[in-house]
Amino acid sequence: MKFGIIGAGMIANFHAKAIAAMEGGELHSFYGRRQEAVDELVAENGGIGYTDLEAFLADPELDIVTIATPSGAHLEPALAAAKAGKHVVCEKPLEVTPERIDMMINACEDAGVTLAGIFNRRFHPAMEAFKKAADEGRFGQLTLCDAYTKWYRDQAYYDSGAWRGTWALDGGGALMNQSIHLIDQLIYVAGDVEAVTASMACLAHEGIEVEDTAVAILEFKSGARGVIQGSTACWSSTGHPAELQICGDQGSVFLADDKFRVWDFAESAPEDEVVKSELMQGSNAKGLGANDPKAINFEGHKLNFEDVVSSIQAGRAPSVDGKEARRAVALICAIYESAKNGGVRVTL
Repeated sequence: MKFGIIGAGMIANFHAKAIAAMEGGELHSFYGRRQEAVDELVAENGGIGYTDLEAFLADPELDIVTIATPSGAHLEPALAAAKAGKHVVCEKPLEVTPERIDMMINACEDAGVTLAGIFNRRFHPAMEAFKKAADEGRFGQLTLCDAYTKWYRDQAYYDSGAWRGTWALDGGGALMNQSIHLIDQLIYVAGDVEAVTASMACLAHEGIEVEDTAVAILEFKSGARGVIQGSTACWSSTGHPAELQICGDQGSVFLADDKFRVWDFAESAPEDEVVKSELMQGSNAKGLGANDPKAINFEGHKLNFEDVVSSIQAGRAPSVDGKEARRAVALICAIYESAKNGGVRVTL
């Protein structure tokens, strides 16, 4: 299937690299507002360049559109792509509010096209093993379920685009744009959250509207409790791995990026030996993209895109469809609501 990319920045180029490496899809075209930026992408990656969105979407060879614009500018191109009959894959977050995501979901359903989100950290072997253990009930009663993203972004990161650090186009700060990966993984494994209380602040950056540090206390529908900590103000020379910790009365697992730091259950299972021999963290672990977003590899995106293509061909929903991608945004917005109102308890 042929992919076209909406957007002309770093993320658009990242999508192009992942599409070029994937099976079942090929890079076809780019759309951006600035001719110079589009020409640079085409020169580096091949394909056809457009600065006219209508002409880009009218191309009969185009099957799937990926959206790589700023977070709060995903809705309009998604609606236009759906109206043109193109399948839509959208970078995280799908949009910056649940209400805007609902508009995307409804438009794609009405047009009979697929809507998929990108949560590339779901697509690696350790996450597969983690989810399987949870689905099989190996943790017993879930008790503490936590997500920690202690990353660093320098001031230049926020200064690099006028949209960065704004509520309208960034949708938030350390939670919406960095911690969202771990928040998605947390609810993917531990299930839905019933209520939150939260606090946030901007402690180490200037000229931005959003938080660079946040903490939330979670009450899960399972009865478990948990914590989300997210920051872009935690300096480290190597970068701290983002960590997902799930504990129950029959097991504990701590995942650091894509390797386990702890894998421990009261009852053993055949896959435990494979996990311990192949998926445990080494002694020199560094955070993946913790200090530099350009350091993130595109393997997860490639697998995410391949899942979308196979789902379209099989006539099923993709692993991260619109409703699934909405869950993390809804939780983050509830955290923001609590934090903006003095830490009041907010139910989802």
